[in-house]
Amino acid sequence: MLILLPPSETKRDGGADGSALDIDALSFPALKRQRRSAIAALRKLASNRATMAAALHLGPTQLFEVERNRDVRSSPTMPALDRYTGVLFDALDAESLPAGARSFALEHVTIHSALFGLLAAADPIPAYRLSHDSRLPEVSLKRVWRDAIAAQLATRTDLVLDLRSEAYVELGPSAGAPRSYFLRVVSEGPDGTRRALNHFNKKGKGEFVRALALAATDHEDVESLLRWAAESGIRLNLGAEGGLELVV
Repeated sequence: MLILLPPSETKRDGGADGSALDIDALSFPALKRQRRSAIAALRKLASNRATMAAALHLGPTQLFEVERNRDVRSSPTMPALDRYTGVLFDALDAESLPAGARSFALEHVTIHSALFGLLAAADPIPAYRLSHDSRLPEVSLKRVWRDAIAAQLATRTDLVLDLRSEAYVELGPSAGAPRSYFLRVVSEGPDGTRRALNHFNKKGKGEFVRALALAATDHEDVESLLRWAAESGIRLNLGAEGGLELVV
């Protein structure tokens, strides 16, 4: 089972002493060329503080992000699962997982980064700032990633739970994977009407992934996943077009 998460714009500082980005050490090695292209464009943009601040919509209190991008090849690294912060990752709270649950998360979680493409949860990465809609000089993130990531996901024959935002799906659809399910987080009104959530969908996704990690069950198919959810008191149902709905 592969659990596919979006990244977060916010990142934790620091990393292992003496470490630095090693592109050759990252998972999904077929994406190496695209990673080098995106990193080169990011560093080119970072050569001008004002230009990068404008391109990434950074305010005066966020200018430290420019330095992060300038130092992306030399700054210390930590596992991707620990690097990202924000609502989803705070709800997942990977650092507090028991050893067995953390091992499960490191094995089964993949994060879709605008800079690095697909990352295994254990992949060591530096802090950086780049979003799906960021504009890099002479490089379109959609052209860099869409076909390459879609091709990687199409090779998956296991169960793929796609918890990304629609914006990141545009940077690499998972529809080519034969057993891929896009998960939407919804609320249910008194009359049974369901509606998609915005901010709170991230919290729901993080808590769902934490529950998956704590259970540490590698579900072979969606039927197994749905049975586990029902037994665990999680309201998970098949939705439209073969997707899944998580009711919170």
